[in-house]
Amino acid sequence: MAGNTPTITIEKLSADLYADKRTGEVKEFQHHDSRAADKASLSRSLRKLRDLINSNLQNLETALWVTLTYRENMTDPTRLYEDYRRFWQRFKYYLNKQGHPPAEYIIAAEPQGRGAWHFHCLFLFPCKAPFIPNSDIAQIWGHGYSTTKSLKRIGNPGNYLTAYLGNMELTEAISAGTFQANRLAMSKDKSKAIVKGARLNLYPPGFNLYRFSRGVKRPEIRQTTEQEAQAEISGMSLTYEKTISIANEGGTTCNIINYRTYTKPPAESDTTSTNETNNAETSRETN
Repeated sequence: MAGNTPTITIEKLSADLYADKRTGEVKEFQHHDSRAADKASLSRSLRKLRDLINSNLQNLETALWVTLTYRENMTDPTRLYEDYRRFWQRFKYYLNKQGHPPAEYIIAAEPQGRGAWHFHCLFLFPCKAPFIPNSDIAQIWGHGYSTTKSLKRIGNPGNYLTAYLGNMELTEAISAGTFQANRLAMSKDKSKAIVKGARLNLYPPGFNLYRFSRGVKRPEIRQTTEQEAQAEISGMSLTYEKTISIANEGGTTCNIINYRTYTKPPAESDTTSTNETNNAETSRETN
């Protein structure tokens, strides 16, 4: 839900040029060597993925969270999604043959410090997800290993899962050369040190972080006032918040955007783990 919409001040002319509507000048885009350097694009991608996950994962028992890993040190991003496409065709056949309901997917590709890729996959079912042995999924994948993890007691699955795309454990960050002391933090369970945002430097420029199947629903976006938004989220828990400040070329703050995610607790009579989320986005212009 959004408030005032910020004024668009540029018009894209080509992959390399844009026009400044305020002055009429044509300028060059600054291209970067990694997606981490393109903060605005990366932020939009991760925010869209978080919202996509939260819009579709309202009952954690209907999802399988599966990681597909290559046995070899597979570093080719072009081959990556083709391998997944073939896996998905075989996986759909397997589900049908076993009498399981059809599924949808949301997948995200993640580079490891050694250069190899792997996939994080959310398989979404219309009812409680069936039990599928890791050995079966690994055989269908055919390129290495498979692991399945529980999503129980995750208050904000979108934020939880997208964190994997940016953060790295300290030892991996050091070996990959992306360690920064000012980004060091501890994991929530205090069991390991992580470097926030370190993995983002490993993504190739222009790489598509995630994909999803046709049946996955898109988040609903509505404009409303802050007062109306607060009334709608009454009784929900704040599970994610981020505020960004937008400055003009002179360094003066011209806009502040606040992103918040609220999670509705399950009803006492509901025996499943239901998470209904509302995403509130407010924007205000400053003089």
